[in-house]
Amino acid sequence: MTPLDLPAPAKLNLFLHITGRRNDGYHELQTLFQFLDHSDRLRITPRNDGLIRVHGPEWLPPGDNLITRAAERLRARTGTGLGAEIELTKILPAGGGLGGGSSDAATALVGLNHLWETGLSRPQLATLGLELGADVPVFIHGVAAWGEGVGEQLTPVVPPEHWYLVLVPEVEISTAKIFGHPDLTRDTPKRRIRTAFEGSDGFRNDCEPIVRQLYPAVDQALEWLGQYGEARLTGTGGCVFCPFETQSAAIDAHAEKPSGINGFIAQSRNRSPLYTQLGELD
Repeated sequence: MTPLDLPAPAKLNLFLHITGRRNDGYHELQTLFQFLDHSDRLRITPRNDGLIRVHGPEWLPPGDNLITRAAERLRARTGTGLGAEIELTKILPAGGGLGGGSSDAATALVGLNHLWETGLSRPQLATLGLELGADVPVFIHGVAAWGEGVGEQLTPVVPPEHWYLVLVPEVEISTAKIFGHPDLTRDTPKRRIRTAFEGSDGFRNDCEPIVRQLYPAVDQALEWLGQYGEARLTGTGGCVFCPFETQSAAIDAHAEKPSGINGFIAQSRNRSPLYTQLGELD
């Protein structure tokens, strides 16, 4: 059987508002998701013996990771007797707010559904993915989206596609630590989708003040990047980003970045590179 070599793209939260807290402890959000053409990669080879084996960086637990859990849930849901050999090439930083783990799980679900011919629809895969994490559904649906609820209630949108310089401070941030912080803003008023595209101000990342307080490297990266425009944290961080009108402008800024801090240039995409490669997006 022919293997699939697929991207697991990064995402940006162009803003992130926390609008409330539910009785179960989860936070209600409003956010705007957009993909980047910067990706992990999964090479998926089907097996006939039912075994699922994941190979990746040394720190990735081989038997208990999101990719393995995604594959096992799809197999349990569909009853297939097939397995897979999955090789993960990790590019996106862990704990960076770019959604790398969720994207890896989503690409595994989409790729295995294709290879195993299990026939689940995209909404069915997204429901399965939500069991793995709140960000997994947006990667499965594969279009830029306005997110509400815990981030799983998605409305497709078409924001401008920009070039971005993304800085990657050497920190790994715990989402639970940020959402559990007593000073986190949890009562930002809800906004309507159209206000995000009418030049209205006031959009921000509510996690940013806490992350800047706890992680000086993120604060310094935002301070430096802010000279070029509206720099912002993505997710709970620690990656930060700033839009540029042209690739060359982003390249020039990247050349001036402080020594000792990693970064990359990418273009945002309203269609996931995963589905662009599969050729399945309408």
